[in-house]
Amino acid sequence: MDTLTPAERSERMGRIRSKDTEPELMVRRLVHSLGFRYRLHNAKLPGKPDLVFGGRRKIIFVHGCFWHRHGRNCPLTRLPKSKLDFWRTKLDKNRERDKRNFRSLHAAGWDILVVWECELGNVECVTEKITTFLSEDGNAEVS
Repeated sequence: MDTLTPAERSERMGRIRSKDTEPELMVRRLVHSLGFRYRLHNAKLPGKPDLVFGGRRKIIFVHGCFWHRHGRNCPLTRLPKSKLDFWRTKLDKNRERDKRNFRSLHAAGWDILVVWECELGNVECVTEKITTFLSEDGNAEVS
């Protein structure tokens, strides 16, 4: 049972942003401090990637663990306690959309890195992951 009224739940859900989230801003500050420059949210690319490094043909997505279904071992991937049918369907569609977007981007020659919200607790690890990704050549998805 939801502890909020439908109006309260609607208002709260309406505050959730798709860009300029706190995890995304953390990654952007980190990448900038490492000396890399990027473009934001290119609407011409599938999924409107969070950070686009055009000359390198590399993309970074900053994914929220809840919305993008990080994995069973991630504590932030839990399901809500109400409207389970709605949420399972919604979140499964998000995951399928991500897979389609990644396939399209790979087919167009882009390398992809996903930084998960829960990873940002270990900045040193994320820094190494991003530095390695942006410094290397190759065509592999890193997550």
